Amino acid sequence: MEEALMQSNLPLKLLNRGKARDMYEIDDSRLIIVTTDRISAFDVVMPKGVINKGKVLTQMSMFWFNLLSEVSPNHLITSNIKDYPTKLWEYKDQLDGRSMMVQKLKMLPIESIVRGYLAGSGWKEYQENQTVCGIPLPAGLRESDRLPNPIFTPSTKAGHGSHDENISPKQVPRILEAWLIVNGISDFDPVELATLVEKKSIELYSYAASFAATRGIIIADTKFEFGLDEQNKLVVGDEVLTPDSSRFWDEEKYVPGGPQNSFDKQYLRDYLETTGWDKTSPPPALPDEVIDVTASKYLEAYHRITGGDIII
Repeated sequence: MEEALMQSNLPLKLLNRGKARDMYEIDDSRLIIVTTDRISAFDVVMPKGVINKGKVLTQMSMFWFNLLSEVSPNHLITSNIKDYPTKLWEYKDQLDGRSMMVQKLKMLPIESIVRGYLAGSGWKEYQENQTVCGIPLPAGLRESDRLPNPIFTPSTKAGHGSHDENISPKQVPRILEAWLIVNGISDFDPVELATLVEKKSIELYSYAASFAATRGIIIADTKFEFGLDEQNKLVVGDEVLTPDSSRFWDEEKYVPGGPQNSFDKQYLRDYLETTGWDKTSPPPALPDEVIDVTASKYLEAYHRITGGDIII
């Protein structure tokens, strides 16, 4: 029986093991990113993985990178293993369908979240203050209501074992100013860069949401990550519009006023909310049913959006 890939091991310098991805350095300008089957919730990695999840995420990102290339450049070079360094060819079982060779970027220290609907932490804040990330919203909105316009609601990037924190868009220039100084980059004014990140994030979301609507999928919100390339040009990195970084809802079953039927890890989050887990200590073991249902939701999201099946 096929097993989940929880960790890759390649003969390259390991730069980072994230919540889902292992990142390796090829040289000064290129990286290999391997998306494992690890799954996290509330920024904590679960003890069991979801078989083929890494392939779904990688191949969905590839689909979106291609579709959105006219909106923004991205870091993808290739996912063809034959174009990787030859010493990696024998690691096909760890790489095929779940890895990408990408440009090395100077990654910005924020996560660029765009919300088109009121859900998750945004809904919680709205109930308290009628705002999301400090952005005032109209009164009387319900959970899962569509917002008048998509909004940019950034967050910090949490270190290992920490949680991302929502921030106001007004805080972004100050964060970027410090980052630009540390990296010795003088090409950008921090306000100019913050404005560009917000503009590109909303453009990418809007384009993707319009496309997904033709496939019967609502993209309620999503997260982008940006970096600067060698010419200090803004480039999309990491992953894009996957079930790990987005809320996908079934348009046919959409009824505002409560939670929605989703094709993402919300099912896993909802299960964990019933366990009494404090979201910081080691998480509980996941029943096979929760793993299987989560896997089926990821696969259905891929199939619905791309119109195809993942390459196993």
